Parts: sequence; C-alpha cells; structure tokens
Amino acid sequence: MTDVYEHVHDPIARAVIESAADAIVAVDQRHRVTVWNPAAERMFGWPAAEMIGRVPPIVPDELKAEHNAVQERLLTRRAGDGEGGQISIATRRFHQDGRLIDVRIDTSLLKDPNGTLLGWVGVYHPVEDDEIVQHHMAERARLVRRLNDIVADLNTELDLAVVLDRITAALIELTGADAGGFVRIEGERLRLVSMSGLPERMRGTSAELRPSLVGELLRSGKTVKLATGEQRLGDLIWSELPGLHTIALGLSYLQNRPYGALYALFSGSKAGHIELELLELLAGHAGVAVGNAVAYAEVVRQRAHERAVIDSSADGIAVLDGDLVVRQWNHSAHTLTGIPPEDALGRPLPFDMPALGEMITFRLESGTWLNVLAAEVEETAELVVDFRDVSEAKALEEAKDLFLATTSHELRTPITVVQGFASTLVNRWDDLADADRRAAVATIAERAQSLGRLVEHLLLGSRAGADELAVTIEAFDLSRVLEGVVAGFRSLSPLHRVELDIEPGLPSCHGDAMATDIVLGQLLENAFKYSPDGGTVSVRARCEGAGIVVTVSDEGIGIPIGDHERIFERFVQGDAGDRRRFGGIGLGLYIVKRLTEAQGGTISAHPAERETSHIEPPHSAVTVTGGAEPTEMERATRLLPTTAPRGPAGGARAGEGTRMRLVLRSAD
Repeated sequence: MTDVYEHVHDPIARAVIESAADAIVAVDQRHRVTVWNPAAERMFGWPAAEMIGRVPPIVPDELKAEHNAVQERLLTRRAGDGEGGQISIATRRFHQDGRLIDVRIDTSLLKDPNGTLLGWVGVYHPVEDDEIVQHHMAERARLVRRLNDIVADLNTELDLAVVLDRITAALIELTGADAGGFVRIEGERLRLVSMSGLPERMRGTSAELRPSLVGELLRSGKTVKLATGEQRLGDLIWSELPGLHTIALGLSYLQNRPYGALYALFSGSKAGHIELELLELLAGHAGVAVGNAVAYAEVVRQRAHERAVIDSSADGIAVLDGDLVVRQWNHSAHTLTGIPPEDALGRPLPFDMPALGEMITFRLESGTWLNVLAAEVEETAELVVDFRDVSEAKALEEAKDLFLATTSHELRTPITVVQGFASTLVNRWDDLADADRRAAVATIAERAQSLGRLVEHLLLGSRAGADELAVTIEAFDLSRVLEGVVAGFRSLSPLHRVELDIEPGLPSCHGDAMATDIVLGQLLENAFKYSPDGGTVSVRARCEGAGIVVTVSDEGIGIPIGDHERIFERFVQGDAGDRRRFGGIGLGLYIVKRLTEAQGGTISAHPAERETSHIEPPHSAVTVTGGAEPTEMERATRLLPTTAPRGPAGGARAGEGTRMRLVLRSAD
C-alpha cells in the first residue's frame, strides 16, 4: 500500500492511521491530500495513490462554501486565541461512482511538534450508525405533527363525551398502546368515563381514589407515571386486559385543579420515555379540550335555564341584537301583543322602546296597557325588553280616581244639607215655627240616614275587596226575609208598586239570613233608583232543581248592552251617561255579588221580561203590594197583575227594564 503520510516516521502513529476504522484525510495549506488512509479508500472508492498530492474531488459544488467556512473558522480561532479546536458538521460527500454519501466530519488543524501549521485533518464518520436515531427523530417529528392535528381537532369539538372518546383514541394512536381510558376524579372516587380497547361493560366503573395509581401520582406532585410489575397493575380494573405489563398515566387539569387521568395500557408493545412524553403532552391538551367542552356545556345549560325562565315568565320578553332586531320572543309576548313569534323574530320591536333604565306606559290598539322597561346585556351588546300587562292596575287606578270623585260628590250634598239646616236651627231657632223646626230636623235625620247607608256601603265594599265578608251558613226561612224586605220598601215611593210572588211550599234556604236581607234590599233599592218614572217592581221566588231562584224586575231604564257583567264590578256606577244622574258610588251591586258568592249562590243581570196578560197565581201564591198589609186570605187567593200601568211620570220605554236573578242553595 502506498504510504499514507510521507512525513509520519513514528511506526506506531503510522499503524494507528492505517488501522483506524474511520476515514482520515489530511490536506496541506493548498488543500492537497497528504494523508488518505485505507478507511478513506473504502468510504470514497479512490485509492491513496490517486489522491496523495491532489485536491480531493469529494466536495459537491454547493457545499464548497461550507467546507471553506469550516477551514477558515479553524484558522480564525488559531489566529485569535492560539487554540486549534475542532468543528463537527453533518454533511454530504461524493463517492468515486458519483453518488452522494451522508457523513459526519470532525475537522481540526494539523500542526507539527513545534506548532507550525501544516494544514487540516478530517475524520469522516459514516452515518449508518445513526440511522436508528434519525428514524426515531423522524418518527418523533411525525408524532408531534399528528399531536398538533389531534389537538386542533379536539378544540373544535364541544361535546364532552365525544371529546373524551377522541382523546382516548388519540392516545392509542400516538403511543401504540393496546388499550386506553380516561378516568374522572369525582371527590374521593374515580369513574371510567371513556375507553378504547376494553369491554364496553367497564364504562362507568368506579374505584377509590386514594389507593389508586392516580392517588399515588397526585401525592407525588408529578404529572406522569409509568408503572410495571404485577403488584402494581390491580389499579381500578385494568387487570382485565390480558397480558398487561405496563401502565402509563398522565393527569389532566381543569382550572388548575386535577380533573382526571389518561391511561395507556401496554400488553404487547413496549412503553418508553417517548410514549410517556407524548402521554404527558396529550393529557395537558386534554385538560384544555375538556375545559372548553365543560365551559360550553355550562353555557348551554345556562342558556337553557335562561330560556326556560323567559318562556315561563308571565311578562312579555323580547331580546334584541345590536341592530335592534328581535331575536327572542316569548309566549307571553305573543299573548300580550297578539303577534306570533314568526311575525316578530328578525324584525324591529313592534312598539316604541324606552330609554335604558326608564319605564314607559302605553296602550295597545287592543286596549291592553303595558309597562315597558329595557336593559342592556353588556357582555353580548343585546337588549332585553320586558313588558307587563298593567290593564287591571290601570283600571283600578282609574276606578280609585273615579271613586274619590264620586264619593266626594255623594258626600258633599248630604253634608251640605245637614250643615245648612243645623246652622239654621242654631241661629234661627226662636224665629222658626214648630212645623219648620220639625221639617228641618226630619231633613237632617233623612240626610244622616243617607250618610249612614253610604258609610255602610264603603265598609262592606272594603271588606268585600279584602275577602273579609263574614257570613254564617245555616238554614233560614227565605219567605220571611222576602216579606220583610218588601214590606220595608212598599211605602218608600208613591210612583212604584212592589209585587211579591212566592211559590207555595218554598223550602228553607241554606245561607246567611242577614246577608240575604242586605242583598235583597240593595236589589230593590236599585230597582227604585233606576226606574225614576215609577212602575212595577216584581219580586218572585221559585224552586229550580236544588236551588231557589229569586228575581227582582223593574220597568226602568235598563242596562246598556255589554254591561250586564260589568255592573257587578266596583265603581262601575261612575260610567258616563244617564246612569250618572242617579248618584251612588258603584259599590252596591259589587257588595251584592260578593255576599251572594260567600253563601255559595250566584247573581246575574238580564233585560226585563215583558208579559202581555195577567197571570193567575196558584191557590197558595203570596202577593204583597204597596198599601195596606194584605190579609192571609188575600195572600192565599189573589195575585195582582205583574204588568200594571207604569208610574205617572211617564213610565219606562218599551223593551227596557232590568231583571236581577239571584240563585241560592236550598236547605232540603
């Protein structure tokens, strides 16, 4: 073999160079080969005899700059600090057959014993020994890229169960595990919520936290753990996996608190530090994905709760977006406005919206009064408009105003009269004749009685409104009550005639005699009041089924169409029109209705029924008329006509008049 280095005289050094396993190539300052050992011949294909003294043709053109930079860098180091040093790079060189080979070169300065620069020496290492490492690096890079893809996929999914299943599947893919699972920490226990490669019956299985590997990992303060050995594999139920020899687990955190743990189970393949590192990375990303899913689930739950509150609210609620377009319209909004959701959604609010924090009250075309209030949801820039039906409150407010005005009016007249006559008596007592004094006192007494009735109505009305009307339910003789009430009214007006017709054998009534007396008295008083031209007031009592029906009919002005139900409400007397001229505060019929209902009865108003001929009563019918008290024989044998001529003031117009129908319970 040709000498590899003509200046190497030490036989030991020469032997080392020739027998070295790595290729050794030395060049002088002109880059000509001075050493080319047998290993270099084997690596590059050129024999030493062809290379000694010439520039080796092994550096590709595109790498010559790199090659020169290495040599220049070594010279710079020498010039600057007197140290040669070494530079190692991975690069490529030509083989004699023209192919490129991967090598790693350790380049150093070549010096003689006196330190004089002779050139450079490079030791070339083949890369075949690094192929396994390179494979692992490439695989690692692939796994990292795949992990990034998996994480991106996880973060797009918001269903918690799906997220956990995908995490478990990704774990097996990345680590090569034979099975895997995710356990959730629930207080002092663990529950298997997701798995892959294990029997489905294991899903939902639970175990104690403290003696488990998860508990051990928590106490260690670490985030990952690798467990081997049969005595360690009884954790939870993993031992059901045949051939299980290794368990790798990593903790997942949610809001800086342990949420669960990811398990990788190995029964065939091996687990090492790479698998453990991938498990740790995936467990960390799993915590983020689970956090997103949990947060989304909470938002969904909260939205569902808010939706339930909105849908069940008695108030109308509309939610508007930033463009003031309706996005939610609950059932009450539909009921109050009559606008269905399909006509409200995606459109502006169908009425004026108040300023934020202010309330407006307005009336819809339907007559419904609404209180409207708007508030802003700062987080979403939405507006919530709440509107409430205040028609009843508005009506009550108007009724109260009317009540005050009416009561003031009704009180003013009798009080003025009482004051006037009392002052006259005090100041002119001696000047007045005895008859004038009696007339003045009689007027005061009559007006005081009117005031008493007014106060009584006010008290009864307030008690009725508070549901405090006290009645005693017992059997009583309705016939006696009817006769007493009619007798009290028969001489009150010369324009009216009162007829009483009681069915023979009328049974006892089940109710309150005093309350019934008040009811009947009020009905007769109204009959007199609203038939100012006089006429006949007929009172009849009959049995109908299990009840007793009492009707009070007059020939007065009647009730306007549509008001037959309203007249039993409080303060309705205050309506405008000719009814207003009859006075009163509108509580009489309201009290009648409440007293009747308190006894379990009913009261209703109807147009009066007209009859064209006299009705002959049954043999035992009872009739009471104005004038002298009828005898028992008269009461038993005759009934005055119910259609007697109307009063001398002209009478009511044909077709008018009112019939009140009172139904009470029979005691039999």
